[in-house]
Amino acid sequence: MTAVTSAAGVAVTCHRLIHIYPTGTGDVVALSGVDLQISAGEMLALVGPSGSGKSTLVAILGGLMQPSAGRVYVGDHELSRLSSSGLAALRGATVGTVLQGAERNLLPYVSLWRNVWLAQRPAARLTGRRLNPPEAILDLVGLADASARRVADLTPGQRQRAALAQGLAAGPGLLLVDEPTSQLDAAGRDEVLAALSTINAQRGTTVVVVTHDSEVGTRLGRAVTIRDGRVGAEGRNGRDFAVVAGDGTIQLPPETLTAFPAGTLFEVDHTDLSVTLRATAHPAPGGGDDEAETATGEPADAG
Repeated sequence: MTAVTSAAGVAVTCHRLIHIYPTGTGDVVALSGVDLQISAGEMLALVGPSGSGKSTLVAILGGLMQPSAGRVYVGDHELSRLSSSGLAALRGATVGTVLQGAERNLLPYVSLWRNVWLAQRPAARLTGRRLNPPEAILDLVGLADASARRVADLTPGQRQRAALAQGLAAGPGLLLVDEPTSQLDAAGRDEVLAALSTINAQRGTTVVVVTHDSEVGTRLGRAVTIRDGRVGAEGRNGRDFAVVAGDGTIQLPPETLTAFPAGTLFEVDHTDLSVTLRATAHPAPGGGDDEAETATGEPADAG
């Protein structure tokens, strides 16, 4: 494999992030007080159904949209303080974005090598930047032998990996990838996830993947659920955790929410090391509460 210059990942922090879309029939709240921290060099999946707010969040992280309220930090940059030219510079050098649908990221009439080369041009104008040659980036995603081929000649899995190469062209510390496996079979999905793991291991790039596929979240190691514009439960290495949000609410795993519908009352007992929630039904007319099953949660491991 061709040597690839190491790219230091950047950390991401969202604090009480709100985004509202005005419409003719009223405002639509896409994000509602999102608190999220992503460590430099981490791989994370944002998991949720369509309309949950995950694509809005990624667009804000990429400097493509300004939030209605709240603060976002990408590395040392607070995005709301950057000018239009500052945001453009951030997108050109620090943040790489791969849009949903591989073909949207690529020029179909030139070779893969030239696709990557063209994507490097804005960053190449910045003084002091050392960029990897296109062949090294294509090698990183397993397409070294396809550098002279065009997009139309590739399999779906190869096209998506080529889109990843385009997103990596400028050596970003943060790579945002929107639904990279939604149109792939299992083999194609495995190709893309292997390429993302290689990118993270070889370059130290922080990788954030938007997906509706919980399997992708499991494979990336850390999965954060987004529902109704809020960060919900987390999964880490196959284990589910509830999350205490910045406003003091506790976000529970989706299967727990299914078992205990809105309005369920919980008795809470806690010690220094654990919290026990005992779900009870609403008081029935003329009768006592019906007890449901007990759920015990222990503090999540910080790792």
